[in-house]
Amino acid sequence: MRAEAVPSPREPIFLGRETYRRRRLIDAMRLLPVVGLLLFLAPLLGGGVTGYGTASLGVFLFAAWFGLIVAAAVLVRILSRAPGGVAFDPLEPDAAPPGDEAESGGA
Repeated sequence: MRAEAVPSPREPIFLGRETYRRRRLIDAMRLLPVVGLLLFLAPLLGGGVTGYGTASLGVFLFAAWFGLIVAAAVLVRILSRAPGGVAFDPLEPDAAPPGDEAESGGA
């Protein structure tokens, strides 16, 4: 007869709420350049068939540019409020929170 293996306690499958939220904000930051590219190429996709003039398309491009700047600033501000600042990622194994240079051997 074979003995049944007792399942070992595992770590929870789900991440903590703050870690999950932080990772999604980082994903949003990574997606901003793609959104910007699509917004900047949108006037070209019309092929001149749209009823908009050059001036209105120029206003659209500057509004999209300004919107991307504001979105990036808001995301960075939200990320900077987290413990460890913007550069700290709690899921990276070799990442130490800022201020722990003595433990990591930094100069």
